[in-house]
Amino acid sequence: MTAALIVGAGDATGGAIAKAFAREGYTACVNRRARNAEQLEALAQSIRDEGLAARAYPGDARVEDEVVAMVDSIERDVGPIEVAVFNIGANVNFSILETTAQVYRKVWEMAAFSGFLMGREAAKRMVTRGKGTIIFTGATASLRGGSGYSAFSGAKGALRMLAQSMARELGPQNIHVAHVVIDGGIDTAFIRGLRPDFDEAKAADKVLSPDAIAAQYVALHKQHRSAWTHEMDLRPWAETF
Repeated sequence: MTAALIVGAGDATGGAIAKAFAREGYTACVNRRARNAEQLEALAQSIRDEGLAARAYPGDARVEDEVVAMVDSIERDVGPIEVAVFNIGANVNFSILETTAQVYRKVWEMAAFSGFLMGREAAKRMVTRGKGTIIFTGATASLRGGSGYSAFSGAKGALRMLAQSMARELGPQNIHVAHVVIDGGIDTAFIRGLRPDFDEAKAADKVLSPDAIAAQYVALHKQHRSAWTHEMDLRPWAETF
């Protein structure tokens, strides 16, 4: 059995990605902070309820020892990790005047440093086998900094540069590294709470569908290596850019 690791597997995009790879025959190995262990196990169980394979790995992706132990456990108990997806968001909005060192550091750890840890550990195993896919979820902030998003933009920009560096190093070793820019609101409870027009916007396909995003992640993994995509942008048809 081969594994698909999804770091940052919530009940929306990350969960949809996990389910999509499980439907492709992988064991979905899902990760979130330990404080969300019950929700994480519920996600894994919902995948198993479809007759598919899934395991929950609660833990802090910012802690090196925990990431190393998680990857070792998956490789030992499940099988080789063929796909690794980093999907932690950490979107916060603070004026630069109110952004504390603690906030900036925490956002960087969540959205950039933990991506490095997952990417490095997945790459170590994939290189020995000469194949694999590593996908990083980016955002509009990966490309440009918006007012109030100094911490988030700094972290997502760093994640994008990490993905580029890894792609250039690992591509010649048959490891496909991709970065996906999510440009727009996603169909989540968080976005629903922000938009009074959410139901209307969703009905008109003006918010991103987690399942549609997940389908593109699977498509990236399936690409023939003669035509790999490194960076893909996904946005609703009505989104300005």
